[in-house]
This record gives sequence, C-alpha cells and structure tokens, in this order.
Amino acid sequence: MTTEPRFVRTTVLAVRQEGRVVLASDGQVTLDKAVVKDGARKVRRLGDGNVLAGFAGGAADAFALLTRFEEMLSAHSGKLERAAVELVKAWRTDRALRQLQAMLVVADKEKTLLLSGTGDLIEPDDGILGIGSGSVPAMAAARALVAHTSLSAREVAEASLNIAAGIDIYTNNHLTIEEI
Repeated sequence: MTTEPRFVRTTVLAVRQEGRVVLASDGQVTLDKAVVKDGARKVRRLGDGNVLAGFAGGAADAFALLTRFEEMLSAHSGKLERAAVELVKAWRTDRALRQLQAMLVVADKEKTLLLSGTGDLIEPDDGILGIGSGSVPAMAAARALVAHTSLSAREVAEASLNIAAGIDIYTNNHLTIEEI
C-alpha cells in the first residue's frame, strides 16, 4: 500500500493583497527529532526576480524541482502558469521526477500556485496559500488578519508565520520573506 508523503518540518506561506505578493518561510531544518539548522532559506527569487518560489519536503528534491521549474520558466518566456503546467506534467510522467518528495508554491504579480508531484496545480481563491506542517495555522492566521486588520501583505505573512511557530514544533520564527 502506497501512502501519500506527509510534508512536515517547515512552513511556507503566500499572501497576496493590494497588488503585492509575499512568500515567507521559517528557517528550521530537522533531522528526525533534532533541529539541525535554524536559518535555512526555503524561499527563492527566480526568473530575473519576477517569480517567487518556496518549498516543503526534502531539500535535495526541492532544489531539483526548483532548478527544473526555473528551466521551464526560461523556456516559456517567464510565463508562470505555463511553466507550472509543464513542470507538473513532467513531474507526474518522468520516472526520476516522480520519486521527488516535495511541494512548491510559486507566485508572480498575477498568480499564486501550489505544485505537487501528484498533479496538483492549485490557485487559491483568496490569495493565501500555505504548505508544510505549519500551513494550517499560518493560513488561518493570515485569513483572519486580512479580514480584520489593515496590515500589509508582508506584515500579515510575518505575523502569521510567528503564530504558526508558536503552534507547530517543526516551524521556527527565523523567517525569510520575499515580496514582489
């Protein structure tokens, strides 16, 4: 029986609000039950800085996917959605890619997308999207803050990840935040 991989040990959050998009992540890296690093960068700028990408899952797998996604972006003239569709298709059909255990969140000025090896290509209705073990508390906090405060997208992402860090043991408050 095959089980779906459970991506823990991180939180990546995208917040899109008032023409801005922010991708933020914690910095904790764990190996089994031990914290081995506090300040990892799980969010990157791609495509001449016009695309943000964050990952959850195995680091080596995620870096392989980020490299492949950046190649797709280049091949498709920086078009995020087209590159995402092509990566997800390859991820599902390529024997080597199919083995990669990670998820990606990618965003540009127009779209935010979740990509997975199971064929998921999801755009959130409200511009808020999270992956990783702390994603549920981070998304809940972000939705509440967007609805009930006048905080900027960056402030919402930072506050939401700090809330998730107080709940999820695999999430810390050493944040990486990128904004376009």
